[in-house]
Amino acid sequence: MIIAIDGPAASGKGTLGKRLAAHYHFRHLDTGLIYRAVAKAMLDAGADLADEARAAILAAELDPAAFGDPILKTQQVGEAASVVSAHHKVRAALLTFQRNFAAGPPGAVLDGRDIGTVICPDAQVKIFVVADPAVRAHRRTLEMRARGEQADEAVVLADILKRDERDRNRAAAPLKAAPDAYLLDNSQLDIESGVRAAIDIVEAVRAGRPRD
Repeated sequence: MIIAIDGPAASGKGTLGKRLAAHYHFRHLDTGLIYRAVAKAMLDAGADLADEARAAILAAELDPAAFGDPILKTQQVGEAASVVSAHHKVRAALLTFQRNFAAGPPGAVLDGRDIGTVICPDAQVKIFVVADPAVRAHRRTLEMRARGEQADEAVVLADILKRDERDRNRAAAPLKAAPDAYLLDNSQLDIESGVRAAIDIVEAVRAGRPRD
């Protein structure tokens, strides 16, 4: 089984992906980390983030061992990743890697922005996670401060809104819910409630129950 989880920045999809993978004993891939790794490689090389050809080369040479680097979670790399991920050639370079991961046994949970629409359009379960921008900004600010980073919630909110606009309107795999995706609004849900709601969706699909 493949579970595809999509949604905008700081919507909680990463946490849901990890928890669902643990619950079902599936493998998990935070696809955002892949693009962040490419962005970090571009920053480390002093390259222009708009240089699509250079970004595609670095994407093709990406080492999965780099995905655990805590620097990938920083605001600077996240902003750079939003730019790099808009390049067609970068997305093409990373497509095979993601699909191969999804196809492996015993099952996989992938979270990102185009899993249900582009990477795994045939995924058995598709969940599109949303949350109010102000809620997302508050959560992201708390995460950043917990990592020891300075964070102004107003600045974080402005960045989230900017990234939402860029993700929705980019030419390459824009952020949108797949037609057969289940919408999960976790604006008012704590982590446990959100996970329970996601598990309920998966179980409804596995049981063949009709959509509400």
